[in-house]
Amino acid sequence: MAVATSSRKYTYEDYLLLPDDEGQLYEIIDGELFVNASPIPRHQRVSGKLFFFLYGYVSAHDCGELYFAPLDVVLSQRDVFQPDLLYITKENARILAEKNVQGTPDFVVEILSESNRRKDEVLKLQRYDLFGVAEYWIVDLESDRVTVYRRTDEHLQQVEIVQRDGTLTNPFFPGLAIGAAAVFA
Repeated sequence: MAVATSSRKYTYEDYLLLPDDEGQLYEIIDGELFVNASPIPRHQRVSGKLFFFLYGYVSAHDCGELYFAPLDVVLSQRDVFQPDLLYITKENARILAEKNVQGTPDFVVEILSESNRRKDEVLKLQRYDLFGVAEYWIVDLESDRVTVYRRTDEHLQQVEIVQRDGTLTNPFFPGLAIGAAAVFA
């Protein structure tokens, strides 16, 4: 369950002092600390399949770096996320630090669970938009669909909803077409 812990505004320095609790994942969204339980097996299967398809492309084309959670993404001192998947183009590789990502990934995937739906669909969408993420996928395990947000003009806009029988594409990976059925199987 994603739980906001208090009205206190947290910073990245506070985040670094949090205990290393087995199975607990922490994120800070606009200074608010959220504690998340570890993901369920289906979440991990879907994340793994997406990583497999995307990593094959990224590796073959040597076009950037793809990572999976947990990895801290420090968007600001008051915004520290652990997206399920994130991609950074070679052009933006400078944001990769030794221990975390210090800046905005080009592409982010979040997989919904019962406890994080509002956080990913509202709060994180707003912050990813503010910080300039170019593409954001929200994977819904309840309905087996992916909502795709893409930066058009100056904001992230919903450009499509890919159902289980559809195909996932992304401008960062020209020619790659991922069957959603294979991801959700």
